[in-house]
Amino acid sequence: MTYRRWFVVGVAFAVIGALVAGFAVFYGNFSPRGLVEDRYTRAAGRDIGGDAIAYTSARTPSEVAEEVTDAWQPADQYIDGSGVYLRYDDDSVVILPIATGSVILLERLVTAYPRYHPTVGNHWGWGRGSTVRGGGPGSGK
Repeated sequence: MTYRRWFVVGVAFAVIGALVAGFAVFYGNFSPRGLVEDRYTRAAGRDIGGDAIAYTSARTPSEVAEEVTDAWQPADQYIDGSGVYLRYDDDSVVILPIATGSVILLERLVTAYPRYHPTVGNHWGWGRGSTVRGGGPGSGK
């Protein structure tokens, strides 16, 4: 009887754990991309080709940037009069002003870096943080 009780308790904990994990996967924000997708309005008409996926907000670029960076600290960021440019490990979040608030562009870093290089120049470093000098034997000498 004792083994049966422990088996039932174990199964109950396993089911509860699976439910919590499933909820977290479907409703959690595990990246800046997920945060933007969950909190802002999709604006397919503002997409840039198939690379930059657009969302909009009635808030200013600085307000949107504050919300995103409070949740997910970027590896690098650049801010000027044209907008806010956030670089993460694999993605970029570019927040530009529009008449009704902001357009938020999500893009993989491999296509965003060449697109925004005229603006961000060398402000966006590669790797985690702007001070990364590369890797491998003899690098940085």
